[in-house]
Amino acid sequence: MNGSEMLRLIDSISRDRNVDKELLFQDIEQAMVSAARKHYNAVDTEDFTCELDRLNGQLRLFRGQDPIDLDELGRIPAQTAKQVMIQRFREDERDSIYNEFVDRVGEIVTGTAQRYEGGALVVSLGSRSEGFMPRSEQIPGEQHQPGERVRCLILDVRDAGHQVKIVLSRASQDFIRRLFEVEVPEVAERVIEIKAMSREPGHRTKIAVASIDSKVDAVGACVGVRGSRIKNIVDELGGEKIDIVRWNDSSQILIQNSLKPAEVVEISLCFELGRATVIVNDDQLSLAIGKRGQNVRLAARLTNWDIDILTPPEFSRSLDIMETTLKEIEGVTEEQIDRLAALGVISIFDVEEVGAPYLSETLGYEEEFAVEIVRIASEKAKVVAEEQEREKQEAERRKAEEAAAAALSGASGIDDLLGGGAIEAAANAGPSDPGADIVELLEQRQADNEETTNDTEPVEEPDTTEPVESTEQQPKG
Repeated sequence: MNGSEMLRLIDSISRDRNVDKELLFQDIEQAMVSAARKHYNAVDTEDFTCELDRLNGQLRLFRGQDPIDLDELGRIPAQTAKQVMIQRFREDERDSIYNEFVDRVGEIVTGTAQRYEGGALVVSLGSRSEGFMPRSEQIPGEQHQPGERVRCLILDVRDAGHQVKIVLSRASQDFIRRLFEVEVPEVAERVIEIKAMSREPGHRTKIAVASIDSKVDAVGACVGVRGSRIKNIVDELGGEKIDIVRWNDSSQILIQNSLKPAEVVEISLCFELGRATVIVNDDQLSLAIGKRGQNVRLAARLTNWDIDILTPPEFSRSLDIMETTLKEIEGVTEEQIDRLAALGVISIFDVEEVGAPYLSETLGYEEEFAVEIVRIASEKAKVVAEEQEREKQEAERRKAEEAAAAALSGASGIDDLLGGGAIEAAANAGPSDPGADIVELLEQRQADNEETTNDTEPVEEPDTTEPVESTEQQPKG
């Protein structure tokens, strides 16, 4: 191979693999030195040097000061040089890929789905690199077909020795943030700031936004005209719901906004416990809690407050129990109880949780007296917890009885009872409730019907058809 052809190949490798040409020149020089050491069985201390002319591609090899004829090296040293060059070229390419993607962590990239390996999705990010998306970083229920275009976030880049691992994500909150930057110019220009976010991938996301420009409506800009901007993001996420709420420095207002569309009556904050007690009307309770508690759970993550949702009767009852318990303790005044309530301590459980040091510091009690208050509150809390558990079981029993009664009254026969879910409704009532008798009766009736059906054999009916005389006249002979 002449020098010009070598330079052409080096230039081609440099462009295809995005590797600096100088590194390739050094790799070739190092490979030739290794080949020379192999040929002469030289020790490591012996001086071998190689010079590759960057202009004409001429290669010169020296042992000390003496030049070496390259034709004398032979086949085995040539194989050694080849292996060293391939290894060093691969190392340079790996370093190039690492340097390229390590600076792009947090960016959105578009790749092509290749295959699934152990639950992880392998995504091609170009001709030289592949990324993988672990199951934990995938949106639950989302499946990608080979060749499908996948939009994802570069979550991490790791140097794993012989290869570079590029970790991708579609479940990260930063993926939502970057999508907003792409779809909403005001977010990209930092006119609108995303203050907080909470997400359950594939189900729902809450995001709190604020505008530094009073003329720009943060929520309206993110939603877009007729929802055009938010629709693009929802479509990208496969229909995941996104709630955009207005940020406020006041924790009470922020909590109220985060629980929308539920209407909040009152909010009580306990800074000592980091807990917010939210009072909503009965008709807003299920809306505030959300399906399987999703709404209040995301609101708690968004605001960094532990949120308890109560109805007005429950809130009043909790206060009454605390007030009655503390009033029975000599030395506790009504003003001190009101002060505790104003500080967000609204139940006997809260008194137990804040502890004696907080009571001593807040209300000026002596430490022994505060410890005694906490002890009494702890005993009362156990009693209240047992009563609440009994009430819960009683409510479940009544609900099961009502469901069973409704199924019985609406069924026209045993088949309707068995097919209409009456057995399930009654079975939930428990063995000591009337529902258990309903289950036993229905199952017995079902067994009797099956036995009757199996024992009954079809009876052949006698043929009672009589021959009909013909009314046609016979021809006369």
